[in-house]
Amino acid sequence: MKDNLPILEVKALGGFSMRYGEKTISIGSGKSTKAVKLLQILVCSEGRTVSRERLLDMLYGNEDITDAANNLRVTTFRLKKMLVTAGLPQYDYIQIKSGMYSFAAPMEVVLDADGFVSLCDQADEAENAEEKIDLLKKACQLYGGDYLPDFICDGVILAKNSNYKEKYTNALNTLCELLMDRGEYETAIEACEPACRMYPFDEWQAIQIDCLMRMKKYDEALKEYENTAKMFVDELGVYPSERMMKLFEQMNGRMNFKTQSLPEMEKRLKETDKSSGAYFCSLPGFRDTYRLLARIVERNGQSVYLMLCSITNGKGQPMKNEERLDMMGKELQDTLAHCLRRGDSYTRYSKSQYLLLLVGTNREN
Repeated sequence: MKDNLPILEVKALGGFSMRYGEKTISIGSGKSTKAVKLLQILVCSEGRTVSRERLLDMLYGNEDITDAANNLRVTTFRLKKMLVTAGLPQYDYIQIKSGMYSFAAPMEVVLDADGFVSLCDQADEAENAEEKIDLLKKACQLYGGDYLPDFICDGVILAKNSNYKEKYTNALNTLCELLMDRGEYETAIEACEPACRMYPFDEWQAIQIDCLMRMKKYDEALKEYENTAKMFVDELGVYPSERMMKLFEQMNGRMNFKTQSLPEMEKRLKETDKSSGAYFCSLPGFRDTYRLLARIVERNGQSVYLMLCSITNGKGQPMKNEERLDMMGKELQDTLAHCLRRGDSYTRYSKSQYLLLLVGTNREN
């Protein structure tokens, strides 16, 4: 019978959905309903069989329900009807035997997570570079994100999710290495795009920046770095890793400018904004300024002080109220910009901390 029916394709990576042949199977009015969650558990569990105790724990463990077992029976009955109503052939899809619930189907059921693992395993065994690249591309395209996100707090699901993500990370790293060795930088950049959207703080942007630099597109690489650094500071309150900082330094050393005269270079180096107040630097720029001034101080003994401004609560502890921290951070940056002298410089080290370089002053002042 299975040979005569379309395949039931199940997506569990990056969300849950089902497709039967050319038709999308929509169950219920929302992804969070108990019937949909029950379906996710049964279809995606190993062997598609789960004990009653585990189902009760996953579906009702955090709820104060008098008769969870009866609720499970009702949900099971509803789900059976909903599957047929949604467009699947008439069949007893949810079967119960000796306290074990199982998902049975008259057609072949294909789970994207299983296909993803199979492609990764095939790529590991492939000896031909072309074949390996093709398999890795297919694996990375099939991976859509976290496994069963509705149950991400469940220990078993969390472990599976970590395993799938690790496989994806290894697969994408290997794919990018192979592509970059072949000079296929544009393809490597495209391969990293989904990863940058799904896991923006895993620094897949570093591969994209590296590819842009190898293509001598330094302006685009610099823009990508600046956008990434801003995202890290705005969202996490930290700067990117040392790896990203080194890429920034390499960019500075490779920026391709046309041959120009000294007056033209000087014009390009000058500030375009003649505003009063201190000079704001990116962290890498501030670091270079600090190191240069440290050398100047060694030579002429000029007084330069490094000052740290931190935003804290009324008890002197780190501010945890994100909304208030953002508001106070903006106020502090505006204050530093307008109240310090033009010869001073400052940078945002994190959401709650700013570093200042004060030239020609003393500790008392």
